[in-house]
Amino acid sequence: MGESVTFVLGLTGSIGMGKSTTAAMFRRQGVPVHDADAAVHRLYRGEAAGLIEAAFPGTTGDEGVDRQKLGAAVLGKPEALRRLEAIVHPLVRREEERFLASCRRTGASLAVLDIPLLFETGGDGRCDAVLVVTADPDIQKARVMARPGMTEERFAMIHVKQMPDAEKRRRAHFLVDTSRGLAAAEAQVASIVRALAGRPGGALSQEGTAC
Repeated sequence: MGESVTFVLGLTGSIGMGKSTTAAMFRRQGVPVHDADAAVHRLYRGEAAGLIEAAFPGTTGDEGVDRQKLGAAVLGKPEALRRLEAIVHPLVRREEERFLASCRRTGASLAVLDIPLLFETGGDGRCDAVLVVTADPDIQKARVMARPGMTEERFAMIHVKQMPDAEKRRRAHFLVDTSRGLAAAEAQVASIVRALAGRPGGALSQEGTAC
């Protein structure tokens, strides 16, 4: 009682595509956004730290989880990565559920779930539609390689974990191409918000329409 229907839009895209920039555009449109990466950072400083230390001794400190030490403990070790995900994913999911409950209570007609590995983890099943942020491969690589500490090897390891961009685009209901510049991306986001505002959850067909 007192809760409205909120249309849930999943937002995803491979590294360097401009997903975080696109999420910020939705916020400027007044759309609430849940950032799964930010939730992980909060959990690493709080609730998850003790659980991770128990599973991976020596990976935490006074500030919570030491991401470099944790990365060294799980990188290239599928079983260790699965143990970490079994700790973190349920906690992130709980935060997501709280976020959506708050959106319904406050009457938000549209909410965005910003999840980097949305398809890879089956998160698209929790969304009414999915938006994929994309860009030209050369632009993507140039953006990623400009990040501090990035190497060709690290980029390749991240890239291989992610579903190919072409497959993400094939599954998308909406696309935002950040290769065209910020103004064009802002216009695409505004168009998507107009299209979805007031639409009841689940009302978009699986075929959808990519913009």
